Amino acid sequence: MEITQPTDDGQAALWNGAAGRAWVEAQEELDRMFKPFENLLATAASTASGGRVLDVGCGTGGTTLAIARRLGDGGHCTGIDISEPMIAAARVRAESELVPASFILADAQVHAFEPAGFDMIVSRFGVMFFEDPVQAFANLRHAAKDDGELRFIAWRSPAENPFMTTAERAAAPLLPNIPARRPDAPGQFAFANAQRVLNILENSGWSGIDIQPIDVSCTLPEKELVPYLSRLGPVGRVLQEVDEGGRKEVIETVRAAFDSYVAGSAVHFVAACWMVNARATSTPQRR
Repeated sequence: MEITQPTDDGQAALWNGAAGRAWVEAQEELDRMFKPFENLLATAASTASGGRVLDVGCGTGGTTLAIARRLGDGGHCTGIDISEPMIAAARVRAESELVPASFILADAQVHAFEPAGFDMIVSRFGVMFFEDPVQAFANLRHAAKDDGELRFIAWRSPAENPFMTTAERAAAPLLPNIPARRPDAPGQFAFANAQRVLNILENSGWSGIDIQPIDVSCTLPEKELVPYLSRLGPVGRVLQEVDEGGRKEVIETVRAAFDSYVAGSAVHFVAACWMVNARATSTPQRR
Protein backbone atom coordinates (compact mmCIF):
# COMPACT_ATOMS: atom_id res chain seq x y z
CA MET A 1 0.00 0.00 0.00
CA GLU A 2 3.01 2.26 -0.53
CA ILE A 3 1.49 4.35 -3.32
CA THR A 4 3.00 7.57 -4.55
CA GLN A 5 0.56 10.24 -5.68
CA PRO A 6 2.02 13.64 -6.60
CA THR A 7 0.19 16.88 -5.87
CA ASP A 8 0.80 20.43 -7.04
CA ASP A 9 -0.68 22.71 -4.36
CA GLY A 10 1.12 25.15 -2.08
CA GLN A 11 1.36 22.72 0.81
CA ALA A 12 3.05 20.13 -1.40
CA ALA A 13 5.63 22.71 -2.47
CA LEU A 14 6.22 23.77 1.13
CA TRP A 15 6.65 20.31 2.63
CA ASN A 16 8.68 18.94 -0.25
CA GLY A 17 11.10 21.84 0.02
CA ALA A 18 13.06 23.41 2.85
CA ALA A 19 10.31 22.92 5.45
CA GLY A 20 10.18 19.16 4.88
CA ARG A 21 13.96 18.83 4.98
CA ALA A 22 14.11 20.86 8.19
CA TRP A 23 11.62 18.53 9.88
CA VAL A 24 13.72 15.54 8.86
CA GLU A 25 16.85 17.17 10.28
CA ALA A 26 15.02 17.99 13.53
CA GLN A 27 13.30 14.61 13.78
CA GLU A 28 14.82 13.50 17.07
CA GLU A 29 14.23 16.72 18.99
CA LEU A 30 10.69 17.08 17.64
CA ASP A 31 9.84 13.50 18.60
CA ARG A 32 11.13 14.11 22.12
CA MET A 33 9.28 17.41 22.43
CA PHE A 34 5.97 15.98 21.23
CA LYS A 35 6.30 12.59 22.95
CA PRO A 36 3.31 13.25 25.26
CA PHE A 37 1.02 13.59 22.23
CA GLU A 38 2.45 10.47 20.62
CA ASN A 39 1.69 8.58 23.83
CA LEU A 40 -1.91 9.85 23.93
CA LEU A 41 -2.63 8.69 20.39
CA ALA A 42 -0.73 5.41 20.63
CA THR A 43 -2.64 4.48 23.79
CA ALA A 44 -5.97 5.26 22.13
CA ALA A 45 -5.09 3.43 18.92
CA SER A 46 -3.99 0.31 20.79
CA THR A 47 -7.65 -0.33 21.64
CA ALA A 48 -8.94 0.08 18.07
CA SER A 49 -11.29 -2.76 17.20
CA GLY A 50 -9.80 -4.56 14.20
CA GLY A 51 -6.42 -2.88 14.59
CA ARG A 52 -6.20 -1.12 11.20
CA VAL A 53 -5.01 2.44 11.90
CA LEU A 54 -4.25 5.36 9.59
CA ASP A 55 -1.94 8.17 10.77
CA VAL A 56 -2.64 11.35 8.77
CA GLY A 57 0.17 13.84 8.26
CA CYS A 58 2.55 11.29 9.75
CA GLY A 59 5.72 13.26 9.01
CA THR A 60 8.82 11.22 9.79
CA GLY A 61 6.70 8.47 11.32
CA GLY A 62 7.16 8.78 15.08
CA THR A 63 3.49 8.32 15.94
CA THR A 64 2.96 5.71 13.20
CA LEU A 65 5.78 3.57 14.57
CA ALA A 66 4.64 3.98 18.17
CA ILE A 67 1.14 2.79 17.23
CA ALA A 68 2.51 -0.11 15.18
CA ARG A 69 4.54 -1.27 18.18
CA ARG A 70 1.46 -1.13 20.41
CA LEU A 71 -0.65 -3.06 17.89
CA GLY A 72 1.92 -5.79 17.36
CA ASP A 73 0.82 -8.72 15.22
CA GLY A 74 -2.82 -7.95 15.95
CA GLY A 75 -3.03 -4.90 13.73
CA HIS A 76 -1.27 -2.58 11.31
CA CYS A 77 -0.58 1.15 11.15
CA THR A 78 -0.21 3.10 7.91
CA GLY A 79 1.14 6.65 7.75
CA ILE A 80 0.31 9.11 4.98
CA ASP A 81 2.02 12.42 4.27
CA ILE A 82 2.49 14.83 1.39
CA SER A 83 6.22 15.28 2.07
CA GLU A 84 8.63 13.03 0.14
CA PRO A 85 11.60 13.81 2.43
CA MET A 86 9.61 12.94 5.54
CA ILE A 87 8.06 9.78 4.09
CA ALA A 88 11.50 8.63 2.94
CA ALA A 89 12.83 9.17 6.47
CA ALA A 90 9.85 7.33 7.97
CA ARG A 91 10.43 4.31 5.75
CA VAL A 92 14.10 4.20 6.72
CA ARG A 93 13.14 4.36 10.41
CA ALA A 94 10.60 1.56 10.05
CA GLU A 95 13.15 -0.66 8.34
CA SER A 96 15.99 0.09 10.76
CA GLU A 97 13.77 -0.31 13.84
CA LEU A 98 12.16 -3.49 12.44
CA VAL A 99 8.64 -2.08 12.83
CA PRO A 100 6.11 -3.40 10.27
CA ALA A 101 4.45 -0.06 9.51
CA SER A 102 3.76 1.16 5.97
CA PHE A 103 3.78 4.64 4.48
CA ILE A 104 1.98 6.37 1.62
CA LEU A 105 3.38 9.46 -0.13
CA ALA A 106 0.17 11.25 -1.09
CA ASP A 107 -2.29 14.01 -0.22
CA ALA A 108 -4.88 12.55 2.17
CA GLN A 109 -7.37 15.13 0.84
CA VAL A 110 -7.65 13.33 -2.51
CA HIS A 111 -5.90 9.97 -2.15
CA ALA A 112 -7.96 6.98 -3.33
CA PHE A 113 -8.14 5.06 -0.07
CA GLU A 114 -9.69 1.62 0.06
CA PRO A 115 -13.31 2.20 1.18
CA ALA A 116 -13.86 1.37 4.85
CA GLY A 117 -10.23 0.29 5.10
CA PHE A 118 -9.43 1.62 8.57
CA ASP A 119 -10.82 1.02 12.04
CA MET A 120 -9.30 4.22 13.41
CA ILE A 121 -7.82 7.39 11.93
CA VAL A 122 -5.44 9.50 14.03
CA SER A 123 -3.27 12.56 13.59
CA ARG A 124 -0.77 14.49 15.65
CA PHE A 125 -0.71 18.04 14.29
CA GLY A 126 -1.18 16.79 10.73
CA VAL A 127 -4.68 17.82 9.68
CA MET A 128 -4.47 21.61 9.84
CA PHE A 129 -2.77 21.94 6.45
CA PHE A 130 -5.51 20.85 4.06
CA GLU A 131 -6.40 23.32 1.30
CA ASP A 132 -10.02 22.08 1.48
CA PRO A 133 -10.60 20.55 4.93
CA VAL A 134 -14.22 19.51 4.24
CA GLN A 135 -13.14 17.56 1.18
CA ALA A 136 -10.24 16.07 3.14
CA PHE A 137 -12.32 14.86 6.07
CA ALA A 138 -15.00 13.55 3.71
CA ASN A 139 -12.29 11.51 2.01
CA LEU A 140 -11.10 10.24 5.39
CA ARG A 141 -14.70 9.39 6.30
CA HIS A 142 -14.79 7.28 3.13
CA ALA A 143 -11.63 5.48 4.34
CA ALA A 144 -13.10 4.66 7.77
CA LYS A 145 -15.21 1.61 8.45
CA ASP A 146 -18.72 2.09 9.84
CA ASP A 147 -18.39 3.16 13.48
CA GLY A 148 -14.69 3.76 12.96
CA GLU A 149 -13.11 6.42 15.15
CA LEU A 150 -11.37 9.66 14.24
CA ARG A 151 -9.03 11.10 16.87
CA PHE A 152 -6.65 13.98 16.27
CA ILE A 153 -4.75 16.67 18.13
CA ALA A 154 -4.56 20.24 16.80
CA TRP A 155 -3.28 23.53 18.18
CA ARG A 156 -5.58 26.04 19.80
CA SER A 157 -4.99 29.76 19.22
CA PRO A 158 -1.64 31.57 18.87
CA ALA A 159 -2.56 33.65 21.94
CA GLU A 160 -2.77 30.44 23.99
CA ASN A 161 0.54 29.18 22.58
CA PRO A 162 3.01 32.03 23.05
CA PHE A 163 6.00 29.67 22.88
CA MET A 164 5.10 28.82 19.30
CA THR A 165 5.05 32.47 18.19
CA THR A 166 7.94 33.83 20.27
CA ALA A 167 10.49 33.49 17.47
CA GLU A 168 8.52 35.42 14.85
CA ARG A 169 7.53 38.17 17.31
CA ALA A 170 11.16 38.64 18.39
CA ALA A 171 12.49 38.51 14.83
CA ALA A 172 9.87 40.82 13.29
CA PRO A 173 11.95 44.05 13.61
CA LEU A 174 14.86 42.33 11.87
CA LEU A 175 12.90 40.24 9.36
CA PRO A 176 9.99 42.35 8.10
CA ASN A 177 9.30 39.79 5.35
CA ILE A 178 8.15 37.05 7.72
CA PRO A 179 4.82 35.85 6.29
CA ALA A 180 1.83 36.88 8.40
CA ARG A 181 -0.34 34.09 9.78
CA ARG A 182 -3.83 34.21 8.30
CA PRO A 183 -6.73 32.89 10.42
CA ASP A 184 -8.31 29.75 8.96
CA ALA A 185 -5.62 29.45 6.26
CA PRO A 186 -3.78 26.11 6.06
CA GLY A 187 -1.16 26.12 8.78
CA GLN A 188 -0.36 25.45 12.40
CA PHE A 189 -3.31 27.36 13.88
CA ALA A 190 -5.92 26.68 11.20
CA PHE A 191 -8.05 24.73 13.70
CA ALA A 192 -7.81 27.24 16.55
CA ASN A 193 -11.57 27.89 16.38
CA ALA A 194 -13.43 24.89 17.81
CA GLN A 195 -16.69 25.89 16.12
CA ARG A 196 -14.95 25.86 12.76
CA VAL A 197 -13.59 22.36 13.47
CA LEU A 198 -17.08 21.19 14.46
CA ASN A 199 -18.57 22.61 11.25
CA ILE A 200 -15.89 20.98 9.09
CA LEU A 201 -16.45 17.56 10.63
CA GLU A 202 -20.24 17.79 10.47
CA ASN A 203 -20.13 18.94 6.84
CA SER A 204 -17.81 16.07 5.90
CA GLY A 205 -20.01 13.32 7.34
CA TRP A 206 -18.59 12.65 10.80
CA SER A 207 -20.76 12.40 13.90
CA GLY A 208 -20.41 11.95 17.65
CA ILE A 209 -18.07 14.92 17.57
CA ASP A 210 -16.31 15.79 20.81
CA ILE A 211 -13.77 18.63 21.07
CA GLN A 212 -11.94 19.04 24.36
CA PRO A 213 -9.12 21.43 25.33
CA ILE A 214 -5.95 19.79 26.60
CA ASP A 215 -2.89 21.53 28.04
CA VAL A 216 0.25 19.44 27.78
CA SER A 217 3.64 20.16 29.35
CA CYS A 218 6.48 19.77 26.85
CA THR A 219 10.25 19.94 27.25
CA LEU A 220 13.22 20.43 24.99
CA PRO A 221 16.93 20.31 25.92
CA GLU A 222 18.28 23.86 26.04
CA LYS A 223 21.14 22.89 23.72
CA GLU A 224 18.56 22.10 21.03
CA LEU A 225 16.72 25.41 21.28
CA VAL A 226 18.86 27.33 18.76
CA PRO A 227 18.72 24.56 16.14
CA TYR A 228 14.95 24.41 16.69
CA LEU A 229 14.25 28.14 16.32
CA SER A 230 16.68 28.63 13.45
CA ARG A 231 15.37 25.79 11.25
CA LEU A 232 11.63 25.50 11.86
CA GLY A 233 8.57 27.71 11.50
CA PRO A 234 8.27 31.05 9.69
CA VAL A 235 11.58 32.36 11.08
CA GLY A 236 13.47 29.21 10.15
CA ARG A 237 12.21 29.42 6.57
CA VAL A 238 13.08 33.11 6.14
CA LEU A 239 16.53 32.61 7.69
CA GLN A 240 17.51 30.40 4.76
CA GLU A 241 17.66 33.58 2.66
CA VAL A 242 19.61 35.74 5.15
CA ASP A 243 23.38 36.32 4.97
CA GLU A 244 25.62 35.01 7.75
CA GLY A 245 25.90 38.32 9.62
CA GLY A 246 22.17 38.97 9.58
CA ARG A 247 21.45 35.37 10.50
CA LYS A 248 23.67 35.59 13.58
CA GLU A 249 21.95 38.78 14.76
CA VAL A 250 18.49 37.28 14.32
CA ILE A 251 19.38 34.08 16.14
CA GLU A 252 20.89 35.96 19.09
CA THR A 253 17.84 38.22 19.34
CA VAL A 254 15.37 35.37 19.10
CA ARG A 255 17.25 33.14 21.53
CA ALA A 256 17.14 35.87 24.17
CA ALA A 257 13.36 36.07 23.80
CA PHE A 258 13.09 32.46 24.99
CA ASP A 259 14.89 33.08 28.30
CA SER A 260 11.68 32.87 30.33
CA TYR A 261 11.12 29.30 29.10
CA VAL A 262 14.59 28.07 30.08
CA ALA A 263 15.31 26.48 33.45
CA GLY A 264 18.80 25.02 33.75
CA SER A 265 19.45 22.62 30.89
CA ALA A 266 15.85 22.35 29.71
CA VAL A 267 13.19 24.40 27.96
CA HIS A 268 9.64 24.08 29.32
CA PHE A 269 6.38 25.21 27.78
CA VAL A 270 2.70 24.30 27.78
CA ALA A 271 1.08 23.29 24.49
CA ALA A 272 -2.57 24.40 24.34
CA CYS A 273 -4.39 22.00 22.01
CA TRP A 274 -7.69 20.40 21.09
CA MET A 275 -8.28 16.68 21.42
CA VAL A 276 -10.92 15.93 18.79
CA ASN A 277 -12.91 12.70 18.57
CA ALA A 278 -15.58 11.70 16.07
CA ARG A 279 -17.30 8.60 14.71
CA ALA A 280 -18.03 7.38 11.20
CA THR A 281 -21.68 6.63 11.89
CA SER A 282 -24.46 6.94 9.33
CA THR A 283 -26.67 9.26 11.41
CA PRO A 284 -24.82 12.36 12.68
CA GLN A 285 -25.44 12.91 16.36
CA ARG A 286 -23.31 14.94 18.74
CA ARG A 287 -22.11 13.38 21.94
